Amino acid sequence: MIEVFAVLLVTALATSLLGVFLVLKGQAMTTDAISHTILLGIVLAFFITADLRSPLLIIGAAVIGLITVYLIELVTSSGMMKQDAAVGIVFTALFAGAVILVSRYADDVHLDIDVVLMGQVLFAPLNRVDILGVSLPYALVQLTVILIINILFILMFYKELKVTSFDPVYAAAAGISTTLIYYLLMTLVSVTAVTAFDAVGSILVISFFVTPAITAYLVTKRLSHMIWLTLLTAAFNSLAGCTFGYFTDISISGSVASVSLLTFLAVFFCNKNGWIRKTLKSRRMLRKI
Repeated sequence: MIEVFAVLLVTALATSLLGVFLVLKGQAMTTDAISHTILLGIVLAFFITADLRSPLLIIGAAVIGLITVYLIELVTSSGMMKQDAAVGIVFTALFAGAVILVSRYADDVHLDIDVVLMGQVLFAPLNRVDILGVSLPYALVQLTVILIINILFILMFYKELKVTSFDPVYAAAAGISTTLIYYLLMTLVSVTAVTAFDAVGSILVISFFVTPAITAYLVTKRLSHMIWLTLLTAAFNSLAGCTFGYFTDISISGSVASVSLLTFLAVFFCNKNGWIRKTLKSRRMLRKI
């Protein structure tokens, strides 16, 4: 059970770290599209390699993730529809293609759509690898490497990410390549998503990317504080959800996603700028009038 929690924790940290900048850029729902459409990249790469552990699956998923982002930007820039509509069109088209390919040509392969969506983190420790004589879950090793890469990326490009997130016009005027930073970020989002969703499922990947960052954003608008609070929230959600799911014998992925929602709602209603305080303040003002 400790290994299951370790996989959940590293997944939560790796995804939520990038989720901070996606939320600030207003790209939260893009992760929904990417987390589903990367299945198409995995399927196409599997047809080439016939090996579910091949690194080409990650490359294929990352490429499809970038294609997803590019198509969304292309449709949005046409001015004919808003971004949410573009996300819906691109997401459904590519994901439907993946589902058709899996059901038609890979029915006897371990690419089950239910597992892709819901995940089965309890099985993650079964697939193991030896590192310096120590047997570790393969997913844990992969996600730890991804977490380190994400941390290094943010440390190296912190200033650029900060400026492009809050004021992309100023960033472009200052000579910062907003397009390069954006696609580097989305590449890492794609790679992180495909590495994570085999263990925890697409739904929980989306929850990890978005919910902790949004929860932290309700509390603070300072980027450095938001990052740390996001990581703490993601860790708490993982621990509480994993514990609840284990002792109640229900889906751990579903439990973690549910706890994430409850944490968000608690902050939404009860923080100093929350709905409850605003409502009480409005009523006090009305009474004075």
